[in-house]
Amino acid sequence: MMINQTLAKLTEMRLGIMGDEIVRQMELPAMTVLSFEERLGLIVEAEWRNRYNAKMNRLLKTAKLRCPSACLEDIDFSAERNLDKALIARLSDMTWLSDNRNLLITGPCGVGKTWIASAFGNAACRLGKRVVTYRVSRLLDNLRKARSDGSWGKLLAIIKKADLLILDDFGLDRFDATHSRDLMEIAEDREHIGAMIITAQLPVLEWHEVFDDKTVADATLDRIIHGSYRIELRGPSRRARLNTNDVKDIQS
Repeated sequence: MMINQTLAKLTEMRLGIMGDEIVRQMELPAMTVLSFEERLGLIVEAEWRNRYNAKMNRLLKTAKLRCPSACLEDIDFSAERNLDKALIARLSDMTWLSDNRNLLITGPCGVGKTWIASAFGNAACRLGKRVVTYRVSRLLDNLRKARSDGSWGKLLAIIKKADLLILDDFGLDRFDATHSRDLMEIAEDREHIGAMIITAQLPVLEWHEVFDDKTVADATLDRIIHGSYRIELRGPSRRARLNTNDVKDIQS
């Protein structure tokens, strides 16, 4: 009777996983050889693990990574890719997030820029960080529409709150005056308070040329590029190695 009351109270306090673990231990005779402290540790671990997994699932869902299964442990360091193992090792501790530094990933189409960006995004989520991913063209379209319906400030606030902002396919299209100012707003909002990963086919030295407003380009790129880490990928497109059914898993 007493255990039923205890389980009910745990459920009421939203600690049902602890209750499930207590029941599991009661049904397993081998548990009697463990000390009270050991059994309590298992009970707390069960609840903690469940909450951790639930949080990770929420963060990953919100992040909308373009390659959700990508992880740093699976990076291909083939010589043709020009990947610096020492740099990846340093970046893998993710301290650059708390330092509010940016990571710029450039290279030809299909060499794995988006996949690597997603892998770092995945690692950030596992650390409990809030990640937001946008294709640059879609984000700028959303901001343009938000100006019309009055939600522009709200959308910028969401972007600002992210611990890591991933901007994919930077510079595929030219940035007109409005787009340039929006990018400057994002760069200013995140300076010193959040990190960014930006992927682009264009080398960093050519980014200035895609802005119609060169003054705004100077202000924006100075905030993005200064103190950033860079990964410059090379090699043939990795899409050629995949079947049509593997498109979703491509290291794009």
